[in-house]
Order: sequence, then C-alpha cells, then structure tokens
Amino acid sequence: MSKRESYEQRTEELLIPILMKYEFELVDVEYVKEAGTWYLRAYIDKPGGIAINDCEVVSRELSDLLDKKDFIDDSYILEVSSPGLGRPLKKDRDFARSIGEEVEIRTYRMIDKQKEFTGVLEEYDSDSVTISYEDGTKQKFDRKEIALIRLAFDF
Repeated sequence: MSKRESYEQRTEELLIPILMKYEFELVDVEYVKEAGTWYLRAYIDKPGGIAINDCEVVSRELSDLLDKKDFIDDSYILEVSSPGLGRPLKKDRDFARSIGEEVEIRTYRMIDKQKEFTGVLEEYDSDSVTISYEDGTKQKFDRKEIALIRLAFDF
C-alpha cells in the first residue's frame, strides 16, 4: 500500500465514527498534491445535501483527531466539502444509488473514436458498467477502461 493510500484509509477510519454521529455519508477521501501543496480532502453528503456548517463541524472534529494521531508526515491542507454536482461514482453504494440516472463516462482510450459517453446507468458489477442510450441501445464498459464516471448534469 502506498503512503497516499495509507493516509486515505487511515483518514477514512477516523471519519466514519464522526459521520455516523451526524448521519452523514462518506463519499470519498483523497490525498493529492496540487501546485506543490498537499491536500487531504474528505467529501461528505447527506440526503438533501451538505451545508457549509456541516462541513465545518466535521472538519473541526477530524482536524482534532488528525492532530492527535499525527500519522501524516507532510504538511497539508485539510478540506471537507460536498462532492458537488459532478460527483464521481466510486463505491458500490454510489453506483446502486445512481441506477436509472444519467451518467457521463470518460475512458482512458478511444472506443469507437470517442472517449466520452453519456447514458443512463443500467447495471454495474465489480468488472463492468452498462449504460443505455436514448435509442434503446446499451453499451458495456470494463471498469478498468473508465477514467471517470459521474452523474451527468445540464444547466
């Protein structure tokens, strides 16, 4: 397990009891370097959506635990936020909740001369994702080919 994966996993373990207390859901944790700065990000959600006050409460409790456990070697910025409209689907519960919803899929390589696909999420398993198009046709993608899958949104 990489250092990054270890930090993310240990942060999730600290977050779960906090989120259970407030009946929030953990969407994702990521530890990433952007423009020379490390960020530890936790994305949380709840029915009806997360408010800034929810993020603040979780951030304070998580920050206190991270200071106490002190397992991250680098200096970093902690961010707790909503996953937003372009929420990526990562965990099985994300896929289950999104069955019947329109999703955008971006692939690592070209498939039929394109890398972006939009359709209704029909089914998924540990190896594949199937979407349907307006004309009724379906397309199955190997999950290892998918760079990003998220809920589609129109403005």
